Formats: sequence, C-alpha cells, structure tokens
Amino acid sequence: MQKQAQDKYVLMTTAPIPALVTRLAVPTIISMLVTAFYNMADTFFVGRIGTSASAAVGVVFSVMAIIQACGFFFGHGSGNYISRALGANRGEDAARMAATGFFCAMFTGAALGALGMVFLRPLARMLGSTDTILPYAVDYLRFILIGAPWMMASLVLNNQLRFQGSAFYGMIGIAFGAVLNIGLDPLLIFTFKMGIGGAALATIISQFVSFCLLLYGTRRGGNLRVRWKNFTPSFKFLKAIANGGMPSLCRQGLNSVSTICLNLGAGAYGDAAIAAMSIVGRIVMFANSCVIGFGQGFQPVCGFCYGAKKYDRVRAAFRFCVKAATAFLCAAAVIAFAFAPQLVAVFRKGDADVLAIGQVALRAQCFTFPLSAWIVLCNMMMQTIGKSVRASFLAMARQGLFFIPAVLILPRLFGLFGLQISQAVADVITFALSIPLQLSVLREMDAEMPAPPTQ
Repeated sequence: MQKQAQDKYVLMTTAPIPALVTRLAVPTIISMLVTAFYNMADTFFVGRIGTSASAAVGVVFSVMAIIQACGFFFGHGSGNYISRALGANRGEDAARMAATGFFCAMFTGAALGALGMVFLRPLARMLGSTDTILPYAVDYLRFILIGAPWMMASLVLNNQLRFQGSAFYGMIGIAFGAVLNIGLDPLLIFTFKMGIGGAALATIISQFVSFCLLLYGTRRGGNLRVRWKNFTPSFKFLKAIANGGMPSLCRQGLNSVSTICLNLGAGAYGDAAIAAMSIVGRIVMFANSCVIGFGQGFQPVCGFCYGAKKYDRVRAAFRFCVKAATAFLCAAAVIAFAFAPQLVAVFRKGDADVLAIGQVALRAQCFTFPLSAWIVLCNMMMQTIGKSVRASFLAMARQGLFFIPAVLILPRLFGLFGLQISQAVADVITFALSIPLQLSVLREMDAEMPAPPTQ
C-alpha cells in the first residue's frame, strides 16, 4: 500500500497536466452527469403524477441541498486537508482526517434527519409548499430525512477518494447507485403505486447502495481506510475541516435558502411557476455538472502540487481547466437556447404554463452559462489551497449575496420576467467579483514561489 501511495504522489506531481487532469476528471464528470441524470429522472417520472408533484420535488430539493451542504462541508473540508497532507508525505494525519470527516458527517446526518421528522409538516410549509403541494412534499420529504445519514456520508467518501486521486472508485459507487435509482423510480412509483413517496424511497435505497460501494472503495487502490480508531475530533482537525469546508457549506447552504426564496417567489404565480423553475434548475445543473466534474479532476492535482510547493503546476492546471470548461459551456449554451422548449417539455409535456415560463428562464440562463467556468474553478482553487475566507465569500456570492436579493427585488420590478432572469443577473455580478479575488490569489502564489538558484 505504501508503494501505491508513493506512486500516486509521483503521478500527481510530475505527470503532464492536460493528460493528468483529464484522466482524473473523466470519472468525476461521469459521476456528476449520472447524478444529474438521475435527478432529472426523478423529475421526469414525478412529472407524470402531476404539476403539484413536480413542484414538490423542487420544494424538497432545498432540504436535499442542506444534506449536500453538510456532506460537502465534511467531504471537502477533510478532502482538501488529505490531499495537502499526502502531498507533504504526512500519511498518518491524512488517515485521521479521513475518519474524522466521515464519522462527523454520519452523526450530523442522523441529527438532521431526526429533527426534520419531528417537524415534518411545518418544515414542508416553511420550504414553500402550497396547500396543493403539501401532501406530495410531506410524502417525499419523509423518506429523504430517513436517508440523511448515509446520503451525507456518501458525499464525504466520494470527495475523500477524489482528493486522493482515486475518482474511479467514487465513480463506481455513484454511478451504480444512480442507475439503480433510475430503475427503481418507475417500479416504486407506478408498479407498486407508491406515488411520489416511491421516488423518494428509490433515492434513499440507491444512496445506501452507493454508500456501501464507496466504503468498499476506501479499501482498494492504496486509499485511506476509514477506521473508528482514527476518529480524532480534536480542535486541530475540526478547525481544518471548517476552513476547508466552509466555502462548500456556504455555497450549498445558501443554495438551499435561495431555493426556498425562489419557491416562495414563484408561488405567487402558481404551481406551474414553481414546477417550471424547478425543471430549469435541473437542466442547468446537468450542464454545470460537467464543469464541476472537470473542476473535481483539477482539485487533487491542485492540492497535491500546492502541498509539494509546485505552484507552477497549480497555475498550469487552472489555466487548462478554465479554457476547456468555457469552451464546453459555450457549446451547451447554444444548444440549450435553441432547444429550450423541447428540453422543458421533456419533463412536463402538455402543460402550456410550465412550458412558457420554463423556456424563458432557461434561455435567460444560457447567456451566462460560459461565466460559470471561471466562477466554479476559481472557487475550487481557493478552497483547495486553503484560502478559505475568499473561497467562502465567492461561494456565498452566486446563490446568496446576489441571487437572493435578485429573486426578492426583480419580480417586484418586472413581475414574472424578473423571477426568470434572477439567476442570470446574479451570475454576471458574481463573475465580476471573482476576477479581482482570483488575481489576488495568483499574486500571492507568485510571492510564495521559491527564488531561482543563484549562479
């Protein structure tokens, strides 16, 4: 195992950047695409039940965003530390951090699930459910809360494997669970006549299978094994998790808050508006998942090389990823703009109101698709190298500092159209903010580079 770990260190710090990042990114892109696809499959099958059921998925998505926020907090917080520790050849510290991040996530998920079950109906109301949406939201939410512990822990395992340069094992776990979910959805919803509750049950069953496979992946390929004896909830490790994970918590947590605000704002225009904005969110997530997956291939290279003080490789990897991701998003924007009505109709065919609202919102976001490449990769780089304050600020900007005011103010000025363009407006402002933040990080890295040897 020690030889495998050393071979991985050499690979991360010496292999050609484009080939290395691409090799690491392919499994994560596949994982992200499959995850996005099965989220879209949930929306597709639930859409066959009715408009209110489709809207309920959008309402409950904010709770899933909270679960994801906590999972990414512990996963990115521990994973960032692990990649830097391995890059600095501190294997014992990395093993302790792996166990600490995993068990903290399990305990947090159990507490969150129990609290949500106690306040199930009030929680569904608070998330934006109308009287017609509420029964569907309660049925869906109940199962999601039961699965919170292993859903959260799965995110930690996936991120820890990825930060060790073993994204392939993470891909196997995530992809298998996603495919299982897609198969279980129609079986439980229609064959067993469980309705929207069947969709949620399919989700937590598939997530549990993913959890088991990911846990097995930690025992393969020279990866760090998760052991209870290594669980070390000391101030040192908890602080490191907080520093590395706070940007993810801010980003995903505010994503949940912004989803609630979006649902409440859309509720003024009826269930069709909530359903349409939920559908558009899933379509955009599918496109962005490729960029996020590409960035996740960049992060272990960034962490290892930063820990090894090979800053020139960090910069080269960042430039390569920004160029590739921007090119992809430009192509995705053109396709989504051209086929916006058809894409929305896939999920709610026959509902003219959902189609009309959704296609305008989707086309508005197409204009800002390419900006996401720079925003996402800047945020990932800052987070991975430990620039926690700036990473957290940038993470808060898109879905919090700018989107929430936009979704509250623009509909008052422009009505429904203001709601439809809120995300695009927030993206433009976030892009403008990210430029000086990233330039400051690059300047600091230049200052930290060792001076060339004197002749």
